[in-house]
Parts: sequence; structure tokens; C-alpha cells
Amino acid sequence: MRATRARRYIDQGRAFAASALALARREMALLGILLLIAASLWLFIEIADEVVEGEIDQIDRMIFLAFRNPADIRNPLGPPWLEEAALEITALGSFAVLGLIIVAALAWLLLLRKAGAAVLVGVSVMGGVLISSLLKTGFGRARPDLVPHIDAVNTLSFPSGHAMSAAVVYLTLAALLARAQEHRRLKFYLIGVAVTLTVLIGLSRVYLGVHWPSDVLAGWCVGSAWALMCWAVALWLARRNSARR
Repeated sequence: MRATRARRYIDQGRAFAASALALARREMALLGILLLIAASLWLFIEIADEVVEGEIDQIDRMIFLAFRNPADIRNPLGPPWLEEAALEITALGSFAVLGLIIVAALAWLLLLRKAGAAVLVGVSVMGGVLISSLLKTGFGRARPDLVPHIDAVNTLSFPSGHAMSAAVVYLTLAALLARAQEHRRLKFYLIGVAVTLTVLIGLSRVYLGVHWPSDVLAGWCVGSAWALMCWAVALWLARRNSARR
């Protein structure tokens, strides 16, 4: 009888310890997300301050021209096929392509009856679009005029809408997909693909001559911060509901 009772206490203790460890890991994950948000926002503020003061213009110009052919800065570095590839990559961050991806993702989530996840994606995307528009209007920075634009543009420059939108959409969707995976390597793979796409899209904007490097870096910072913020709120709400149950 005593052995049975002792065994039960041991099993209960192990279960409690496992639950406590899992809770600690979840809280550490949330803390890590908050730290990344703070770091991204801090970097954006520093970049924005440099842009307003004009202190980053020389660095922007130097990096911008590093993507151009020294013999003729009107042409980007590399063979013609690389320019075509850049146009195709930059299209992955366009409103049309991202809009199609979001509509497909929302339909998929609704078919799975995951209304909460659908709301997360919708709020993340619409909020990102609004923030991008407000920032562009507020800073009013003109597009680079050193070379002809290879891609058509009709908005202001700071921050890069393509870089920001790509970060919001791809990181949000990657986080949703990663959460459904059990193996850690698959989670890292999905996040890695989203980060790679976001980086390539941003670099393509500089390569095509339509953005200053600081525009792209600022777009990455704000887009990542907003996507992480939405994800942190979703995690907090999920844990609060779990605690209530």
C-alpha cells in the first residue's frame, strides 16, 4: 500500500515538474519574442533618426552604387538574366502576389475552422499595410534618383513597403506553420525560408534602384516587429484561455 502511494506521489511529482518545465520554456519563448520586438523597434528608431538628420545619406549612396556597374551606373551588376531574376524576386513582395497568398491562406484557415488564426493573419496584414502607409506619409522621403528605376514605383521611399510587407506576411505564415510542426528542424526550416525570402526581396529593391538601403533595413525592422507583436499577442491570448480552462 505504501509503495503504491509512494509511486503515485512520484508520478505526480514528475508530471508537475514536466508541466513547470514546459511553462518555463513557453514563457522564455514569449520573453525572447518581446526582446526581438524591442531590438527591432530600437534599430528602426535609430535608422529613422539618421534619415531625418541626413547623416545616413553618404552610406546609403555608397551601398546603393555598390550594386551598380562602375562603368555605367545606370546598369546593375551582373548579366541580364540576374536583372530578370531580381524583377521576379521583387514581385514576391508586391501587393498582388502577397494579396493572393493571404486570400489563399485565409481560405485554408477558415476551411480548417481556425477562425482565431485567420483573424491573426488578417489583423497582421491589414495593420502592416496601415503602418507602412502612415510611415511613408510621415517621413515623405523621395525615391533614389541616381539611376533610372528598373521597376515601376508610385509611392514614397521610407520605409520600403516591399521589405515590410514581405516580413509581415511571410514571417506570420511561417510562424503559423511552424507551430503545427512537432520537429524542431522543420520549425527552423520554415522560419528560415520566410527570412530568406524577406531578405532577397529587400535586396532586390536596392538592386533595381528603387530604394535606398536604409529604406529596406527600416522596412525589415518594422515588419518583423509588427509580425512578432501580433504573434506575441496571439500566444498570450492562447495561454490565458488555456489557463481559464
